[in-house]
Amino acid sequence: MDLVHYLGFLSRNTETTKTAVLRFKNSGKNSVNSWLAAVVISDLVHRKYFMNGVFVFDETLISQLLMLAESGHATEGVGFAQKHPYTMLAIATVLVILNGFFVAAEFALVKIRVSKLDKMVQDKKMFANTAKWLAVRLDHSLSACQLGITMASLALGYVGEPAFAHLIKPIFVSMNVDPDGNLLHIISFVISFSVITSLHLVIGEQAPKIFAIRRPEEMVRWCAPAMKFFFYLLFPFMYVLNWATEVLLSAIGLGGGTGHDVPHSEEEIRALLREAHIHGNLSRSEHNLLNNVFEFDDLICRLVMVPRGEVQILDINKPFPELLEYAQKTRHTRYPLCDSSLDNLLGVVHMKDLLGLDPTNADFDLRSVMREPVKVPENMPISKVLKRIQNSHQLLTFVIDEYGTTIGVVTLENVLEKIIGPVDDEFDQAEQRGITQYKIPLLGREGTRFMVLGTAPISEVEKALNLELDELDVDTVAGVLMSRSAKVPTEGDRVIFKGAIAEILKVKNDHAEQIMFTLADTDQLSSESTDHPDH
Repeated sequence: MDLVHYLGFLSRNTETTKTAVLRFKNSGKNSVNSWLAAVVISDLVHRKYFMNGVFVFDETLISQLLMLAESGHATEGVGFAQKHPYTMLAIATVLVILNGFFVAAEFALVKIRVSKLDKMVQDKKMFANTAKWLAVRLDHSLSACQLGITMASLALGYVGEPAFAHLIKPIFVSMNVDPDGNLLHIISFVISFSVITSLHLVIGEQAPKIFAIRRPEEMVRWCAPAMKFFFYLLFPFMYVLNWATEVLLSAIGLGGGTGHDVPHSEEEIRALLREAHIHGNLSRSEHNLLNNVFEFDDLICRLVMVPRGEVQILDINKPFPELLEYAQKTRHTRYPLCDSSLDNLLGVVHMKDLLGLDPTNADFDLRSVMREPVKVPENMPISKVLKRIQNSHQLLTFVIDEYGTTIGVVTLENVLEKIIGPVDDEFDQAEQRGITQYKIPLLGREGTRFMVLGTAPISEVEKALNLELDELDVDTVAGVLMSRSAKVPTEGDRVIFKGAIAEILKVKNDHAEQIMFTLADTDQLSSESTDHPDH
C-alpha cells in the first residue's frame, strides 16, 4: 500500500494505533516511502501527537503530506516495469522470440554445408544468395548471432522478472501471504524467475536449436534477410569484440583462425558414415564400400599379392605344345614367361596372342609374343599400383623385395577386390574366402570356431575375431603361427592366444593354408590344450 492510500486511511481513522503506523513503516523499506514514513513518524512523536497509543493528527499536516504524495515526490520508486507490467511482458515476449531467432540462425549456419547452399543458389531458391553470403563470412555471422543472443538475454532478465513479479504479487496479497513483508518479494521473485527462465530455455533456446539442426536448409534461408540486417547493424560492435577476442587468444598462444572451416579428418568422416548407416541413409553395401575406399590407400602391395609359391609360370625351356596344354589346365589369361623360375623373369604372355597358332608347332618361341614385365616394390601402396597398371596397360604386375627377388604378383583383380570384395570369373575355382564361422560344443558349453585362410591379413582377423595377435614383422596369419611356434608348420599344430586357440588344418609347401580358430575363455582353452599339446 503506497503513502497516498495510507495517509488517506489515517486521516479517516483518528484512532489508528501505533501498530498500524509501524506496519506502514516496514512496508516501505528501501524506498522513498520508507524515508518519508520515518520522517512523518519522527515529526509526530516530536510534536507529541502520539499520546497514550493514539495519534492526534493535525489536518494541515495531513493535507500537506497528501499533496506531496500526489505530486509524485512520495510515491514508491517501483520503476516503469511495475507501472506498465503488460507492456513489459510484451517486450519480454519479443525478446524471447528474438533470442530464439539468433539461436536458430547460429545453428543453421553451423549445420549447413556450402555445397548445399550452392545447390540452392543454382535452383534459385528464395534468400539462398543471402544465406550463402552469410555462410562465406561465417566467423562474423556467428559473432553477430552471439552478440544478439547476449543482448536479448540480458534485456529479458532486466524487464521480464520485475514485470511478471508485479503481476503475481496481488495473488499472494489476496491470500494474505505476508502482504507487507519480505516473504512476498522472495516468493514472487522465485516464481517469476522460474517462469521466465523456462520460457527462455524452451522457446528461446531448445526449440529453435533443434529445428535448425533438423532443417538447416529451410531455417538458414528464412533467417538470412534479418541476419544480414543485424550483421550490418552490429558490425562495429562485432569488430571490436572480435579484435578483443583475438588479442586474448593470442596472449594464451591460440592465435590464428577460429577453426570453423577446419576440414573433417578421416576418422570423423568414418564416424559420419557410421551414423548415416545407423540412421538408414546409407545401405550396408554402400557403407562397406566407402569404408574400403578409406582403407585402400593404407594397404601395400605385399598384403594383396599372390605369393610366389602360388604363381603359375610358363617355362621357356619347355616345348610350346606342353606349355599350351598347361595353360588349358590352369585357365589363366596371363602368364609370367620365365627361364626355369621367377628369378629369371622374361616377360608376360597373354593367351589372346596364342589364338590361331598351330598347337603342334614345337618350334614356336613365346618370346616373340611376350610383353615387357612391370615391377613394383613390395611396400608400394596399392593406390599407386593401380595407377601404374592404368598407365602401363599391363594387368599383371610383379612384386620385388629389397634384394630384387620376385616375391609375388599383383593383378587388377587383387587390387579391386580390396574395394568391392571378391571377384571370381567363370574359370576361378570355388574356394573358401575370408573367415567362416562355425558353432561347436566346447567343454560342456557352446563355443565359436572360425575357419581362416593362412593368407588372411592379420588386421582383418584381429578385427573379425576381436583378438590381438601382436606380431609386427609378419603380414599374414600363417606368418603369426610360424613366428609363435618358431618352426616350420605341420598339420595339427596348435598355438594358444589370449581368448583363442589356433589349430593348423592344412599345410601346403610348408605354408599353413587353413587354420581353425576356437574362441573361448583362456582357462577352458588351457585345459583343452592339455589333451592336444603343441607339436
